[in-house]
Amino acid sequence: MGRYQVSQGQAFPLGASVTQQGVNFAVVSEDATQLHLCLFDDNEQLIESLPFVAKHRGIWHMQVLGLEAGQKYGLRAEGPFDPAKQLLFNPAKLLIDPYAKALTGKLVWHPEQASLDEQLQLDKRDSAHCVPKCIVLPSSIEDSRPPRNSINPQQRVIYELHVKGFTQQLPIEEALKGTYLGVISATAITHLQSLNITTIQLMPCFTFATERHLHKLGLNNYWGYNPVNFFTPEPSYAQEDAIREFRSMIDGLREAGFEVILDVVYNHTAESEIDQSCVSFRGLDNARYYRHQHGEYLNYTGCGNCINTHSPASIRLICDSMRYWVNEMGVDGFRFDLGVDLGRVEHDFSANAPLLQAILQDPVLSQTCLVMEPWDIGPNGYQVGQFPKGFLECNDKYRDTIRRFWRGDQGMIAEFATRIMGSRDCFHKGLKSALNSVNYITYHDGFTLRDLVSYEQRHNLANMEDNRDGHGDNISVNFGVEGPSDDPIVEQQRFNQQICLLASLLLSQGTPHLLGGDELSHSQQGNNNAYCQDNEITWLNWQANKVSQSLQTNLAKLIKLRQTYPILTEVHLADDPLFQHLGTDQVAWLNQQSEEMTEQDWHDANNHYLAMMLTTANLSCRLWLVFYNQATVIRVPVPVSQGQQVPAEALFLSPNAQLKEQQLCLNGASVALIKL
Repeated sequence: MGRYQVSQGQAFPLGASVTQQGVNFAVVSEDATQLHLCLFDDNEQLIESLPFVAKHRGIWHMQVLGLEAGQKYGLRAEGPFDPAKQLLFNPAKLLIDPYAKALTGKLVWHPEQASLDEQLQLDKRDSAHCVPKCIVLPSSIEDSRPPRNSINPQQRVIYELHVKGFTQQLPIEEALKGTYLGVISATAITHLQSLNITTIQLMPCFTFATERHLHKLGLNNYWGYNPVNFFTPEPSYAQEDAIREFRSMIDGLREAGFEVILDVVYNHTAESEIDQSCVSFRGLDNARYYRHQHGEYLNYTGCGNCINTHSPASIRLICDSMRYWVNEMGVDGFRFDLGVDLGRVEHDFSANAPLLQAILQDPVLSQTCLVMEPWDIGPNGYQVGQFPKGFLECNDKYRDTIRRFWRGDQGMIAEFATRIMGSRDCFHKGLKSALNSVNYITYHDGFTLRDLVSYEQRHNLANMEDNRDGHGDNISVNFGVEGPSDDPIVEQQRFNQQICLLASLLLSQGTPHLLGGDELSHSQQGNNNAYCQDNEITWLNWQANKVSQSLQTNLAKLIKLRQTYPILTEVHLADDPLFQHLGTDQVAWLNQQSEEMTEQDWHDANNHYLAMMLTTANLSCRLWLVFYNQATVIRVPVPVSQGQQVPAEALFLSPNAQLKEQQLCLNGASVALIKL
């Protein structure tokens, strides 16, 4: 007789749950013939292996009497081994509970984690020594927390940051660098608040692993888009306790007035291709957790596998994970990496996919901020504008158009106008708000803003892939010098271009997204795919200079201007049924003579000038915006006729033009001008 007594326990909740009698374990594995619970001591030595005693609707469960929080454990699964049918049960492999909230350490790739050997036969080597153990946690953490911040969607400005990259070189206490707690250091909070942003988008904080090919090259996965499971916070960002320190970070950001969105990866896992790691999902229920067809894995993510988000087990897992990060960890929303995979049914995308509908009907999840990356690399993988209206969507059409306009490409005026007015060709009037479009110039993948005006070619040799990885077409301009320059004329042009790009972003209809570090003029030395660069290439440089200080000042002013005049974020037009209950705003498009744009103006490939006049429904406010990417000296008449109101704000944007403030004064009335 073993040292532990067990009872049947319950099939709910999934994972390990502390009860009055001990700990209840519940694990999904429909095709397994037997599941075993392996208990380990503090030195991670096996104490005992207990077979589960009950199975209900594909869920194995039992209660182990006398166990307490802090107990370390893992799982082993017996069942058929038939790779052609995607059945990969292998009792030699220790498995991580998909619902584990904490692990004893990071998962590091090891060849003995594989379920298949080199001949694609059963690999019988035991993997317990190279797989972190799960830790039983108390059922909930009882403490008081600051209230959530209710952000008006019209005011929302998203700022994307990487926990380590943001804090590693921040001038703070050494122990806080690279950590969750460093994000809420006084220095960090002061900087974030000075920008007038509302929302922090954290790059992945699920515990993640480095891919096999990077491991062999001596590189690390830095970004974190390779999750081991969907509940455990990344331990390398913590000093001691990742859960408490992550929660403290969220609390500190709340107290500072911010909303917090977590970038989540529910489309694939770190188990990668079928012949690589078998550390969790693959060993428990490979055929149900991962997408496959005709005996082969489907790889719509480019990461070796993709989660079958059409299966009930996966839908439940993802929704449970999201609720955990909202209710227990405190986040206010999510940005979904490769979101089309979440909207696939059998194989094709559908806005009515069960996972998307499950999220939108959930009383907790539906109230959070939900941002989709609306593509993957599978069939029909590009779906910008096609998600249900409860989701915001990253808009790469906006990014590319704004970059092309300011690069000086011909024939961009009409599309530029479409993008700055909310991309209504994608986010249709009457169905969605312009705020559904998440507009951005730069994201973590691609050039930083500084590199966008400094490099025309990618420089990714440090990734050790012979410069083959990353985008080849960056729609960038280097102003005659590839990389750093000490020419003051080149540097001034680059600075002006950065201002024009940022101002276009902040003055466009929609929800703006900023890449953390752009306000510091951070360069990644031309690397546009720095996912494996855990070094000064990606760590933000906080040494202030005139350029970074001016960028920060202008960015804060632009955000304040945007938040002062809601018409800059969401204009209410007569032909939009969403706003028929509101007064009608007015938009006028003007040419360089301040006359109404003609068909010829719109279709003139050599026209690089566009002006727009926004007037609120009650005529209380008129804004004049001018975008021009060619001239060095320009005279623009103020578009005011008899009896009209002088614009409350006028903004002239051009990387080259010189404009005097008095040219924007009429009859003694002062017009505010943000000058380059």
